[in-house]
Amino acid sequence: MSLFAYSLAVFILATAVATALFRDVLSVIIVFGAYSLGMAILYTFLLAPDVAMTEAAIGAGVTTLLLLLTIARTTRPTTDRLRERIHVPGVVAVGAFVLVLCTVVLPEMYTVGSLETPVWSNPEVTQHYITETYKQTGVENAVTSVLAAYRGFDTFGEAVVVFAAGVSTLVVLKREVFA
Repeated sequence: MSLFAYSLAVFILATAVATALFRDVLSVIIVFGAYSLGMAILYTFLLAPDVAMTEAAIGAGVTTLLLLLTIARTTRPTTDRLRERIHVPGVVAVGAFVLVLCTVVLPEMYTVGSLETPVWSNPEVTQHYITETYKQTGVENAVTSVLAAYRGFDTFGEAVVVFAAGVSTLVVLKREVFA
């Protein structure tokens, strides 16, 4: 495994432990959002971009938004109390770590269209999916046929989760606007 994979595993583990140990609800929400973002990066590293996008949208995006809206509706800290909660060295440390993580991620990613990508490293499997998926599904586009036939339940589940999260967010935001 690469240095990136180890760094990412440590980051995910650290944010998971921090989420469980922190007492301040706002801190927990922020660290949980970072955890979800780390998981999305891990899924991207493991060549599962559809799962990564779902994790980023739902875990890091919608869930964090809903939790922040919930805390905003239930507690109203004064500006002085809010400033006391912010730990500037911690914020700087996390920001620096994310910057380092991003600089490590970019060199690890394959160049688009490169013959070194895993897709081209095993041409027999690639050719099988290109030729056989149309025969089995009747769908001409190989990517669509793989998502529809081989990963149909997974794709359907992700679509349901994204749809439910979107509807839930709209309901909460509508209540927020009209409250």
